[in-house]
Amino acid sequence: MKFIKDIFVLLKDTTWPNRKERWKNFISVIEYTAFFVALIYLFDKVIARGLLHMINFF
Repeated sequence: MKFIKDIFVLLKDTTWPNRKERWKNFISVIEYTAFFVALIYLFDKVIARGLLHMINFF
């Protein structure tokens, strides 16, 4: 039962973000997500165009 008790002690000692910090973290996650979506989209377009160019070349 020490394991269960230790879990509750750990949760009690954890500092949780306040409302302002939660919004800041949420906006950061959205920014990173948008950045990587754009990066993957551009990479996909470059690869697709390159492959289509190679296919049409032959």
